[in-house]
Formats: sequence, structure tokens, C-alpha cells
Amino acid sequence: MGKLTTHILDTAHGKPAAGVAIELHGIAVGARLLLVRAQTNADGRCDAPLLADYKLQPGIYELDFHIGNYFAGLGVATQQPRFLDVITIRIGISDASAHTHVPLLVSPYGYSTYRGS
Repeated sequence: MGKLTTHILDTAHGKPAAGVAIELHGIAVGARLLLVRAQTNADGRCDAPLLADYKLQPGIYELDFHIGNYFAGLGVATQQPRFLDVITIRIGISDASAHTHVPLLVSPYGYSTYRGS
């Protein structure tokens, strides 16, 4: 069965981003339903897939990465309001039997993502 995973790399400090809160929402007919709350470990990954097996279905999902709190916790001074606070990435999953991996490369003023493996 398939799974949805993520990891976060802090490109400003050259290390995995530990302790970042992540929320996963399912999107259906305009409604946004919270499915999972997780936090990254010392390796910048979640200890378990966000969704796996029968819980992962084809559809639209949004990942909310609470990155502003992460950088504030490191003592990074940023302007207020923060340029990046919560990064939301909307993805579509068409094959629920596949492994979908969503890496986030982030600094206080920019980010990128891609479909990983």
C-alpha cells in the first residue's frame, strides 16, 4: 500500500529542521478536514508516514508547515509579521498505492519543494 511522507531541511543553517509542527488536511468539495498533526524529529522527518495503507486515498491534500515558530525557536530575528509563518503546500494524489514524498527546503525568506522518492 502507499504512503505520504515528508521531511524538512533548514537551508539557512544547513541541517534538518527538528521540532516543526505539521498539519495534514484533506480537501473535499471546498471543505478542509484536519487528518493528522505531527512534528518533525531530529532528522527533520516524521516518525511515521502522515498517511499510509487504507487511510491514503486519491484526492487533494494540504500540508501546513509551521515554520515561523521553528525559526523563532532558534532565535532567528525576522520582521513582524513574519514573511513565512505557515507554509501550505497543496498536492494531488492520484495513485494511492505509491509512495508520495514531499520534501521542504526552507529558510526564513524562501522555500522550495518537489515530488521526492
